[in-house]
Amino acid sequence: MRKTGIIAAMLLGGLSAGTAQAAFVVGGENGWQFTTDGFINVFATYESLERKPDGVTGGQLNGDLPTDQASQQFRVRTGLLPVGIGFNIKSPTINGVDYAVRLGLYPQIQNNGGSRTDLAPNIDFREIYFTADGKFGQFLAGRAINLYQSKNILTDMSLFGVGVVGPVTSGPTMGHIGYGYLYPNFGAQFRYTTPDLSGVKVAFSVNDTNDIGSATERNIPRLEAEVSYATTFTGGKMQAWLEGLYQTAGFTNSSPIRPGGHATSVGGAGGVQVFLGGLELLASVYGGQALGMLGMQGGDATDAVGKERKNWGFLAQTTYQLNPEWKFGINYGQSRALATDADDADSVSHIKLQHAAVAAITYSINKNWQVMAEYTWAQDKWFNGSHQNGNMGAVGTFFYW
Repeated sequence: MRKTGIIAAMLLGGLSAGTAQAAFVVGGENGWQFTTDGFINVFATYESLERKPDGVTGGQLNGDLPTDQASQQFRVRTGLLPVGIGFNIKSPTINGVDYAVRLGLYPQIQNNGGSRTDLAPNIDFREIYFTADGKFGQFLAGRAINLYQSKNILTDMSLFGVGVVGPVTSGPTMGHIGYGYLYPNFGAQFRYTTPDLSGVKVAFSVNDTNDIGSATERNIPRLEAEVSYATTFTGGKMQAWLEGLYQTAGFTNSSPIRPGGHATSVGGAGGVQVFLGGLELLASVYGGQALGMLGMQGGDATDAVGKERKNWGFLAQTTYQLNPEWKFGINYGQSRALATDADDADSVSHIKLQHAAVAAITYSINKNWQVMAEYTWAQDKWFNGSHQNGNMGAVGTFFYW
């Protein structure tokens, strides 16, 4: 299994603890096992940004950098993935069922602030769950990556790079988050996945709720689902998927907008990935309402009067594995929001489009160590025609165990 496949399976909660890929296996009494796995990545990044236009809101390029002038910044940091350290406990098979527990810690290497005396990194407990696997499929309970748009991000080559550097200086970069797909996040959930049915798997989850824009009354679960298909054929392999999201949230009776009303998030996503020898072709899409432009169901999911905005986007990608050492890739993605009547009436222009292109070269020194270089161009564009360009470069390394 490729390292990309291993990490994707880990984050999706589908990799049982104690697999053959684990770096360390410690056996206990009666067949219990403890294993660990993980990866470390370090990137030197440089970004050059144009001045953010006046009279606009939204956009992801500037973050906490100056908004009244062009800016440049150099960092040594993690990329889109933080550092990953996984601890797994696996039970012996009990009545045909395998039980496992995973704790995944995902810290950053960079300091939170710009001061050399600020030594506190961001430590993220993204994964805390247990699984039960048997002929019935898999049951998962705990904190894991959410289903909706999970495969969109996990198939992006920028997952193992930097992509758009973005606004979060103390956390990971963005890859194509907000520039081709949205961040699915990690959340508390109950999930059931069917057994493999001739390449088809169906997953359904009941999830902890999110605010939807300014709607904060959350008395109905967030529901997510995924139907996936994977197969191999002479000279290649492919996978395809469809994912969905549904949730409502209410406005309080004292809310200044839509008192007693509610907002509804509805989303669909899908994609196809094909490998033909060393060539990979990928296309993924998403769309819906009240989804936001960065984090799922964020503050920009609704407008100033609480009405749901429409959102959609896509990512197209081609990579080529020249030989076991060298890999080349390029992709392009965009995320869009449609203006509501309130947006059109607002004196401040709202974000319309965020799009980016990434080119990358990866060299594998051995099966555990890779080095890579990457260039990213990105642009934020607003409904009044204003735009802001950014150019980003990164050189870094990954080590896996």
